[in-house]
Amino acid sequence: MSGSDARVCRVLPDVPAVDRAFDYLVPDDLADQLTVGTIVRVPLHGRRVRGWVLKLDVEPEADRTRLLPIHAVVSAGPPAELVELSEWAAWRWAGPRVAFLRATSPPNNVKEPAPADPDAAVFPTRDAPVELPTGSPRAVRWPPARSRADLVAALVAAEGSTIVIAPDARETGDLVSTLEAEGRHVLVLRSELGDAERTRVWADARRGATVVVGGRIAAGVPVPDLASVIVLDDVDEALEEERAPAWHAFPLLIERTRRLGARADIVSPTPSVEAIHAATSAPSIPAREVERGGWPRVGIVDVRYEPPGKTLLTERLADTLRRSLDDGGRVLCVLNRKGRARLLVCPSCSEIARCPECGAALCEGIDNLHCDRCTTRTGPICLHCGAAGLRPRRLGVTRVREHLAALAPRARVVAVEAGSAPVPAFDVAIGTEAVLHRAPVDPDRPIQLVAFLDVDQELLAPRYRAEEQALWLLVRAARRLGERSAGGTLLVQTRMPEHPVLVAARDGDPTAVLEADLARRRELGYPPFGGLAELSGEAAAVDAACVLLGAQTGVTVLGPRDGRALVRAASIDELCDTLAAVDLGAARAAGRLRVDVDPRRV
Repeated sequence: MSGSDARVCRVLPDVPAVDRAFDYLVPDDLADQLTVGTIVRVPLHGRRVRGWVLKLDVEPEADRTRLLPIHAVVSAGPPAELVELSEWAAWRWAGPRVAFLRATSPPNNVKEPAPADPDAAVFPTRDAPVELPTGSPRAVRWPPARSRADLVAALVAAEGSTIVIAPDARETGDLVSTLEAEGRHVLVLRSELGDAERTRVWADARRGATVVVGGRIAAGVPVPDLASVIVLDDVDEALEEERAPAWHAFPLLIERTRRLGARADIVSPTPSVEAIHAATSAPSIPAREVERGGWPRVGIVDVRYEPPGKTLLTERLADTLRRSLDDGGRVLCVLNRKGRARLLVCPSCSEIARCPECGAALCEGIDNLHCDRCTTRTGPICLHCGAAGLRPRRLGVTRVREHLAALAPRARVVAVEAGSAPVPAFDVAIGTEAVLHRAPVDPDRPIQLVAFLDVDQELLAPRYRAEEQALWLLVRAARRLGERSAGGTLLVQTRMPEHPVLVAARDGDPTAVLEADLARRRELGYPPFGGLAELSGEAAAVDAACVLLGAQTGVTVLGPRDGRALVRAASIDELCDTLAAVDLGAARAAGRLRVDVDPRRV
């Protein structure tokens, strides 16, 4: 076939810096092998690169006689619905489309095409342990320490395929065994699996009539008959990609189900504001005794009445720790010292220095106090009693480990930090929040005590998601302890014993916290009631991006400051439209630039 008569397809090269599709001729011997999403090898600027077929039989933008042919078919790729979704995702998270096509493609080459006729099966439905409304999406609140396997089994679609997103890998076994006992074909897809196994699962999922259980990467599994999506713990930051573009599995799957007419369910002890806002009705809640019993016992220590110097290692902590060790259990102590916030306490009235405008903890500057949340500045005096000489509380994990070792001289006390090194055997482990997931499980010696030595740093962090994230830390701790009947204790030390987050954990009822956070975000115009993006990177690139975005209507640019800036808009659509309309490549020419839409730590 001559070049003037040959078919033409549009291919997106796997080169993030290019982020543009090109037209190529389709050789006759490859025509039957191409579908939308097929991974091919094409010439590009003198090189041979791989890419994805975006469209077939297109009218070329250039003269056909100048087009080059595709060199080879490399592998099967994502189906057409995921190729189309990648365009939306690139717009939604202001990143190259290549990043999303990579996430939905097999790690290794798959030569076999997808089956023409997917498998089909019908399973009986099972009653859910909560009353479920009609409509989609639906939010379900389920206590942290109680198994969700039966609930998930009741939410799985009777026909077609279901994707179950479970960010905590330790829950996978319980889910898989429950679903397989019903005769379901279950596949597990997690990032920690090897490339060969992930490729096998990717190819197997194209058969249909399956349940795929996995982490964030399972959001792009190519099932041909998606009928239901179940997202567990949508608040968990493991569902967000760390590299730019920082896409999140929850909104991606909500959009995917919307396009396909599939059902979406969000199951969490504390559904996010985004989940509650997206749901078509109020969250479904189990019986009161079920929810309360699914939280451990919570003890709250008011350190305002502790002797000076004893606010981290209180008498109650010491007593509970020794009792837990005597009972044959282990202890986890959490002390977060990340970030810029510095907790300052008045030596006269023991109150925390808080912002008079927004209530966040104030940070210590050179000659004043400032708020990282709303930029308010004030003098270095206590706004509660007027005393000067505010004292910082900055003891770190290493120093506290020494104090704990002195407190329990016969115990093995270790410090745990984020990283990949194995955690040694311990009786007491002290660390940042990483200790909650890095400490290994030991059925013979369960965790009997989780103690937050200074929870106020989390409650008053200068982030708009501070309360959501603080409550989630308590959820993670509750899962290490088990249900109330297991006898473990969650101990929190605070100067605000009546804080709604602590009361929610103590009572096993987060309703008040979720409703207050929803109202606050609506009033302040934070996501999901407004668009928010963070710019970071080299100062010159951030400055250039701020100039470009500042010239646009409909967005407000805050900054730059210390190589960072915020971009706000009245809605996420308006924000993403603006980011897509501006050529940020000109800013990136000045240096490294990261655009984080819906940042979690702002």
